[in-house]
Amino acid sequence: MGVTIVDNLDQLYKEAADQFVDFAKKAIQEKGKFVVALSGGSSPKAIFKLLATTDYAEQIDWKNIYFFWVDERWVPLDDEKSNAKMTFETLLDTVPVNKDQIFPMFKEGISPEDFAAEYENEIRNVLGDEGCFDFILLGMGDDGHTASLFPGEKILHENKKWVDAYYLAPQNMYRITLTAPIINKAENVLVITFGESKKHALNEVLNGDYNPELYPLQLIKPEKGESQFLTDSETMKSV
Repeated sequence: MGVTIVDNLDQLYKEAADQFVDFAKKAIQEKGKFVVALSGGSSPKAIFKLLATTDYAEQIDWKNIYFFWVDERWVPLDDEKSNAKMTFETLLDTVPVNKDQIFPMFKEGISPEDFAAEYENEIRNVLGDEGCFDFILLGMGDDGHTASLFPGEKILHENKKWVDAYYLAPQNMYRITLTAPIINKAENVLVITFGESKKHALNEVLNGDYNPELYPLQLIKPEKGESQFLTDSETMKSV
């Protein structure tokens, strides 16, 4: 686990975009494809907008990238709460990707639980039984959650399924998410986190006792790859 500290948010977004480009080039050169799982939220939105700019977009072989998501609210793809909708609007609709290599976490006419099993099969079709993503982009909530792995939820103990769906009572909605076992298979995991409200959880995740029931991000420990935290100097002052 490493921590990269930058001076401001513009540098943070640039560092994340640079890593995306570097990982993409390496994976495509070595394996002919780059398989990613993306998160939603304001930080990824800024990163995706940067990747869509000419300076970045021209460096990337978009036709050989496969796009999955880390987690999703169980809402239609045209819902404002959809992570996929945001990613299409900021990135995927503006670069030359193959649409059949994009796998949003939603489908009409099926239960979230059944779709989670389908989604796992889609991952296996692309990555095989090893299930090793080249790059996973994560965030962290104020409570130390990542993906849809929330404190105290049963899903924290899932050790077989790669994808699962469950009803999150505090939010009154279903969530679908990659689980810790599949995230930990990844080659590269980047956790973006910054801001005053994140300081306590970040300190606990990095320096506190191991208690993933309270701080689920502690579950993320890639088996053979590397996890990197990317934050700014202001956030790290009291960590």
